[in-house]
Amino acid sequence: MTKRDYEVIVVGLGGIGSGAAYWLSRRLGGGVLGLERFEIGHTNGASEDHSRIIRLSYHTPRYVRLAHEAYAAWDDVEREAGERLVVRTGGLDLWPEGAAIPMRDYTASMDECGVAYERLDAGETMRRWPQWHLPRSVQALYQPDGGIAPASACNRAHRRLAREHGATLRGGSPVEAIRSVGGELEVRTPQGAYRCGKVVIAVDSWTNQVIGSFGARLPLTITQEQVVYFAAQDPVRFAPERFPIWIWMDDPCFYGFPMFGAPGPKAAQDVGGREVTPETRTGEADPAALARVRGFVERYLPEAAGPVLELRTCPYTMPPDRDFLLDSVPGEPNALVALGAAHGFKFASLFGRILSELALDGTTRSDISGFEMDRPVLTMADPPKSFLV
Repeated sequence: MTKRDYEVIVVGLGGIGSGAAYWLSRRLGGGVLGLERFEIGHTNGASEDHSRIIRLSYHTPRYVRLAHEAYAAWDDVEREAGERLVVRTGGLDLWPEGAAIPMRDYTASMDECGVAYERLDAGETMRRWPQWHLPRSVQALYQPDGGIAPASACNRAHRRLAREHGATLRGGSPVEAIRSVGGELEVRTPQGAYRCGKVVIAVDSWTNQVIGSFGARLPLTITQEQVVYFAAQDPVRFAPERFPIWIWMDDPCFYGFPMFGAPGPKAAQDVGGREVTPETRTGEADPAALARVRGFVERYLPEAAGPVLELRTCPYTMPPDRDFLLDSVPGEPNALVALGAAHGFKFASLFGRILSELALDGTTRSDISGFEMDRPVLTMADPPKSFLV
């Protein structure tokens, strides 16, 4: 017979949800159920691809400290999984003259947290990585711990370990409603209803659909973004040991990776796509967005500007301040909600640990202040939006 009662149900098994299922299963074993709307490992969300950026370089000390914890969480997963996940390539942040993102936010944050980094001018940057063609006015920061979190591999590791600890993970199980029943929560799916003491909601673009069961709604912006893998002239020059992950700290903001998981480097624009909903997202390529990325690559990384090898789309789901969401639904302390704000994959395992602590202990050892569901910007009728990080 199908088991219907669990201690915690995790709704959504993308990056954060898979992490939550893993960390909860370490303490609860078979008391964890994970439910996924689509097949497990699908590409409809924001968590499946060869690579995501991981870095200690961030714009506030709070984020830098969380990033330290994120690396430690991935270390724990690697030890238990018996496989290498995080690949350190070094991270390069580049500021053109008059950049929209202040360099001082990054240097001050890393200085406060004791993170080692180097300041480089354009000449030194091109001497180390001659793949770059930069104006002399460009300034850069290099942080050696930056690198790649291999998204799909990380998700598979989380889910495999969760199952080994006894968790049940089910695909093709969209959550239709959640309601309080007799001091518990009932989670309804097309396959039937399940009972639990706590629920963790980590569904990214479908967040408002699921928390609507509690009469809650957040002012989220969803865009359809895309990443592009290019056939470089000499792909070996973009191997992870020869080329770092990078971010162009301006508006528009671009970012990219060495060759990893595909036979060429990857580049994308951050928040460059059109607004969509989960229903209107098409997954089709955006020619204008592709032209912007190609134009950047042709100008600054001309060796990488070959034919398109692969183009992938994914949604960005962002609160107006682009800060994370890690909190319980107001008025429903047994329902936890997590949202990575389209830069959260590097924190997926850490968020899983935090959510397990919130669910089972009622508190967490990590500082998640400012990520509340009722913070002022999320209660405004027409909140100002700021998506640069």
